[in-house]
Amino acid sequence: MKLAMAPAGLALIVGLVAVASPVPAAAQASTIALASHRAVYDLKLAQSRGKRAMSAVQGRILYDFTGSACEGYALQFRQVSQLDSGEGKVLLSDLRATTWEDGTAKRLRFHSQNFLDDQIRDAVDGQAVRLEKGIGIKLTKPEDKSLDFSAEVVFPTEHVRHIIAAARSGKSVYEAVVYDGSETGEKLYDTLAVIGKAIAPQERTPTDAAAGNAALGALPRWPVTISYFDKSKQTGEQTPIYAITFELYENGVSRALLLDYGDFVVSGEMTQLELKDTKPCP
Repeated sequence: MKLAMAPAGLALIVGLVAVASPVPAAAQASTIALASHRAVYDLKLAQSRGKRAMSAVQGRILYDFTGSACEGYALQFRQVSQLDSGEGKVLLSDLRATTWEDGTAKRLRFHSQNFLDDQIRDAVDGQAVRLEKGIGIKLTKPEDKSLDFSAEVVFPTEHVRHIIAAARSGKSVYEAVVYDGSETGEKLYDTLAVIGKAIAPQERTPTDAAAGNAALGALPRWPVTISYFDKSKQTGEQTPIYAITFELYENGVSRALLLDYGDFVVSGEMTQLELKDTKPCP
């Protein structure tokens, strides 16, 4: 899933090459049970490169996910990052987003605000519904607008469930067109998920907030890298606009984040984790 969007003006220069494998059937993904949970990730600079390299990055992600296949899935997300270029310029980025996705992935509601140095830069509000072919989108912010996409599209939580289904089936690659209502609410993203070999519960014992958690300790997890491409730019060799690497548990919890913004890479260590009870479906 796309945990954070790149700050304005920062483009990815990382490319991934892989051969696509068949998309898992929707019926397979519908059997994936995702855990309601609240996680906090502390951010710091992991690597700096390129013309707009950073000398320091620090921040935090709050990820609060609840729901079920019968109630739908709600997400409250916030990422606050302080970016120091080393030239006396320190930028404070604050992204706040809430979404609700129908359990059958037929409807998505979204609201987000992006602040830079405590000044709001943009806000998006709207909803998307699945049509017979593609999706229909109704925006109320940044302006009233309706648009349709005829592409076969998945929503964010549905995307995660499909990746887990692909991992369970032994697939190493999963491709999908994703709509998440981010930026102006008018973009589709071609995504490429590269899935590594399953990590058994006894292997590579976590040292972060996942350590010692009985529920997670019994689950397999997979190393996953998802690259996002602007679907509107399909000429020539494409460069991802953003990529995220993480370890994905079978219940949807993620740890060991790496957020790649091209000119720099930020790591996210899970410092807090609370697994919540989820009401069973009737």
